[in-house]
Amino acid sequence: MPMTRPFPLIPFRRRFAFRLVLLLGVGNGVLHPAHAQEAQGGGLLGGFRNFLGSDGEPSGAYASPDAIPRATGPGIIGLDGPRTLDRLNPIALPEIGGSPKLVLPTIPGFAPLPDRPTLDSIRSRKALVLEAKLAGDGEPVPTGLVWRLFAPLVALDGKLPLIASAAGGTATFDIPPGNYLLHVGFGRAGVTKRIDFTGEQTREIVVLNAGGLKLHAIAVGDVPIPAEALSFDIYSDAPNERDRVLVAEGIPPGRTVQLNAGTYHVESTFGSVNAVVRADVKVEPGKVTDVTLQHHAAQLTMKLVREKGGEAIADTAWSITNGSGDVIRESVGAFPSMVLEEGEYLIVAKNKDRMYQRDFMVQAGVNTDVEVLTSDIVAAPDASQGSGD
Repeated sequence: MPMTRPFPLIPFRRRFAFRLVLLLGVGNGVLHPAHAQEAQGGGLLGGFRNFLGSDGEPSGAYASPDAIPRATGPGIIGLDGPRTLDRLNPIALPEIGGSPKLVLPTIPGFAPLPDRPTLDSIRSRKALVLEAKLAGDGEPVPTGLVWRLFAPLVALDGKLPLIASAAGGTATFDIPPGNYLLHVGFGRAGVTKRIDFTGEQTREIVVLNAGGLKLHAIAVGDVPIPAEALSFDIYSDAPNERDRVLVAEGIPPGRTVQLNAGTYHVESTFGSVNAVVRADVKVEPGKVTDVTLQHHAAQLTMKLVREKGGEAIADTAWSITNGSGDVIRESVGAFPSMVLEEGEYLIVAKNKDRMYQRDFMVQAGVNTDVEVLTSDIVAAPDASQGSGD
């Protein structure tokens, strides 16, 4: 029984020629155009892709057209005869790829670099804006305020750490979010408030509930008093005098003092002895309270003379005693001047171991010169010591 073959037999010569051409093509880096499509399509010659580059282009040198195999004569059973390679003239590969060379201008060494943006320049800044009013329905205070922000926790020294401060009218603080204690002062008025700042733009209005107090004084009979002879002290209000707290001291007349709204005890001193007048006054929020006090006192100028209207004797020591016998003032000079509250006084003058005295009544609002005569002597030295004149 004849044997069947799965594939037709290829004559030995043809197989030999095929292998030879195949080997020669591989060995010289040349692939016959008739088989190039099979090599690219993955057929019988697909294994020869190794001689291609990774980008699909042939690696190495190109083959010259002279390297194409040429037939030498008819072959067996209609096939071309063996092909031979006349010669192989490789040609150089062209330069492939690469970016064109760029010529860039150089940066001079002194060229300034642009400023880099900072966090402060690119972030949206949020701030705490503060303004104060004397009363809830009043206008913002334009000036004279002192703002202080404190941390709410006491430091090791027992004080609240100061975080920021400002002076003037409206204040703006660029601070991180957190809790703060705010104190705003306006003269001798002030208020403390807790501030919870979230970091967003915030405007806080602080109501001081404060007002002003302006003080004046005159003598009885609407007699004006020289400003340099007047001063005022302001105390807090309290049922007992010993419980009062001094708020402001030595305030001249006509000056407006900023105070928290409330009742205060005011003392006005005329001169420097005992002419003092007191009053309780009330300060209204958002208003200036103008107060004029009246003194029942007078200014006296004293001199020791030998006769009425005579010339004052120098080097005289003076002592003033009130009706209770208390010495309220002592002085030395030819013309001592002082302000005394109305009432009865004993005036004593001493000159060269001789003493002179006189009773005198001070009338409120009546300024006068008081003469003590040498005839008002109450004590004299021994005759052996001379007259002293």
